[in-house]
Amino acid sequence: MPAFPKICILGLGYIGLPTAAVFARSGFQVHGVDVNPATVETIRTGKAHIVEVDLDGLVQAVTSSGRLTVSTEVEAADIFIVAVPTPLTEQNTADLQAVANAVEQIAPCIERGNLIIIESTVPPGTTDAMCALINDKRPDLKASGDVGVSYHAAHCPERVLPGRILIELIQNDRIIGGVTEICGEKAQALYDQVIQGACYQTNARTAELAKLTENAFRDVNIAFANELSLICDAVDVDVWDLIALANKHPRVNILQPGPGVGGHCIAVDPWFIAERAPEHANLISLARTINDKKPQAIIDKVEALARRFKSPTIACLGLAFKANVDDLRASPAVTIASTLASKALGKVIAVEPHIDTLPEDIKGAGIELVSLEHALTESDIIVTLADHRAFKKIPAAKVAEKSVVDTRGIWR
Repeated sequence: MPAFPKICILGLGYIGLPTAAVFARSGFQVHGVDVNPATVETIRTGKAHIVEVDLDGLVQAVTSSGRLTVSTEVEAADIFIVAVPTPLTEQNTADLQAVANAVEQIAPCIERGNLIIIESTVPPGTTDAMCALINDKRPDLKASGDVGVSYHAAHCPERVLPGRILIELIQNDRIIGGVTEICGEKAQALYDQVIQGACYQTNARTAELAKLTENAFRDVNIAFANELSLICDAVDVDVWDLIALANKHPRVNILQPGPGVGGHCIAVDPWFIAERAPEHANLISLARTINDKKPQAIIDKVEALARRFKSPTIACLGLAFKANVDDLRASPAVTIASTLASKALGKVIAVEPHIDTLPEDIKGAGIELVSLEHALTESDIIVTLADHRAFKKIPAAKVAEKSVVDTRGIWR
């Protein structure tokens, strides 16, 4: 029997549900909580409401065994894990309301010795602030010793790749950011029972900033590649050839450009650093600006091509933010397709092999979801926005007669 027999996980999205399922598979009794009743009902029937490799089968197994239960209400537990979204506000700051709401739900249930872990990606200082919120709601806990004595708290950020979440939850190293040293030891004792990777202990603020730094590093390097692609357009150079040649240098490893940066991490997390230290985060903020402007450069290029036709059919290949996933969150591909449709340049169709229907927030954008064969046959202009496996199989000869804007270098 695990040292901590019951875990309550708040948030059953792309991270929370796989995390709950993995802990349940390892023998823990897990109770999952989500504010969306439809999500809860789907999981209760043994199905995953998100697409992730092998997740459906695992959810079926752990719900059937009774190791994973779900509802919209928090239950008493030995460990509470917060894995709720932390979206970006219009002011490019972290919206921490869901985290605060989760902590407020947990507070009445906390008993002496409980462990609270925040896995949600947050700005530095958030875990400390959540402990202050707990102390405000539960002065009895503070009176009996405060965090590190009466209860324990840590920030342990997820570090997984969509499409490989179940593998990387087990194999990847973990950063353990305890509010106190004993808090870190308690958190590591939990993860040591499940993961195969190493655990590295630090304090909560360093752990918070480490997760943001990992994604900011990627964002800055993508921004360099995206800026290179714009320079190459201006001086009539093939960016893909340029990068391939530059990368022949033993100490150069330039990433590949694209239509922008999307998803729930790289497009968001660097702003959390800038929020806390705006006077110092100059390069990080500039990289975000470069990547956020890249979709408009693609739109301008397609618009120029469209003027050559009377009423062209524009096919956008891919709506997901990256290859071979169904995740459309903050996807630059969606921004590009929706903006092109709003300009009434012609008919805009889209191919996204990983979804069956367009999400509700996209349905009114004037985009028609079609098959790949239909798009290749009916389109005048093709815009590659995701390098899905299905698209990489398309022979270059099949699009030779089309006007192509290839943001992913599929046919270079």
